Amino acid sequence: MNNFYIGRRFYTFILWLLLPYVAFHLLWRARKQPEYLQHVAERFGRYNVASQRPIIWLHTVSVGETRAAANLIQQLQKTYPQHQLLLTHTTPTGRAASEQLYGDGVLRVYLPYDYPFAVENFLQHFKPSMGILLETEIWFNLIHACHTKKIPLLLLNARLSEKSAARYAKFPRLMQIGLSELSVIAAQTEDDATRLKNLGAPHVSIMGNLKFDIDPPAEMLKLGETLRTQFGRDRNIFLAASTRLGEEELLLQTLAQIKIPSLLMIVVPRHPQRFDEVTNLLAQHKIRFQKRSANNPINPETQVVLGDSMGEMFAYYAACDITFIGGSLLPFGGQNLIEACSVSKPVLIGEHTFNFAQASEQAVACGAAVRVNNVAELAHAAQDLLSHPEKIDTASQAARKFVNAHRGATQFALAHIKQCLPQPLQ
Repeated sequence: MNNFYIGRRFYTFILWLLLPYVAFHLLWRARKQPEYLQHVAERFGRYNVASQRPIIWLHTVSVGETRAAANLIQQLQKTYPQHQLLLTHTTPTGRAASEQLYGDGVLRVYLPYDYPFAVENFLQHFKPSMGILLETEIWFNLIHACHTKKIPLLLLNARLSEKSAARYAKFPRLMQIGLSELSVIAAQTEDDATRLKNLGAPHVSIMGNLKFDIDPPAEMLKLGETLRTQFGRDRNIFLAASTRLGEEELLLQTLAQIKIPSLLMIVVPRHPQRFDEVTNLLAQHKIRFQKRSANNPINPETQVVLGDSMGEMFAYYAACDITFIGGSLLPFGGQNLIEACSVSKPVLIGEHTFNFAQASEQAVACGAAVRVNNVAELAHAAQDLLSHPEKIDTASQAARKFVNAHRGATQFALAHIKQCLPQPLQ
């Protein structure tokens, strides 16, 4: 009985001990997002959807991964037209983003929890020709089951923070064997690749970041023009995108410090279950605000628009002058700044960007982004940009060049996929 077998048995034993927590977690999340109680059977490997066509399966955890996969999904549909694409998700917001972006063009279900029986049910039901895990999804029972059934399983667009690497390093043998059972590992950056190699991955290539290959949807750019008219063509528009808990309070302090009479701040919380919470916060601070969901022209005296809509982030980017990327003023690790840059918008980021460390550093270095450390610096940077249109133009050009210089990850991914699934069916 080898160490890996023992380690995986212990890992599975811990999962069984955590089963009551799994139920509690779903109930707890459902308090603010009832969708967590939908399709629960799928999380244990029970499915009502199926396909008569061979399946290419992609796991896109939540909204960010689902959006990042857009170009890759389009290319797979063109390259393998006889295959059915299956997207698996972990969060309801990821599933909703899939519905909005891809409609009936893909199947979508929840990936089961990593219990052997659930994984077995999933693989037996869909019988995928291959699987693609995006970013950092390392599930030992799932990986081993695919390896045993000779289903190629690729870890693409992989990223691994120092914190996650240190946690995984506590189980060296389990990690080493688990990573070796993946067919392909392709990391976003050299640092990600090094951390994966240190954990025992035998071969890791560097592919860049799929998020750079995303193309702003034409319909969202058109909607952005409509929103800009609603917001006011003669107003300065400051977008706070994907804000996290506690940041809205700081942004209201920022708003008070920016001395531009025509300023309108758009606040778009990262999680839709927080829309009501932010609504209450704005009311408590006696901020004059309107909701995007009302779809009304914005009054001249309105200070803040609450972006309480799903799937319209590109439209918000298109409608604004500058944007702050949330999750970075407080230690959440930051959200994706590449989407804003792809719409040629100047970006402001806080000091906490470890989720997008290299992209953030590169954006700052080339002038596409400005890093701030606190509310005062954020207000000063926003005031400086909005007071000098020429600085906005320069940063906008830098943002577009930044994105164009780092495209190409999709073609790299396709090359690896073709090695594992070389001949499209005719």
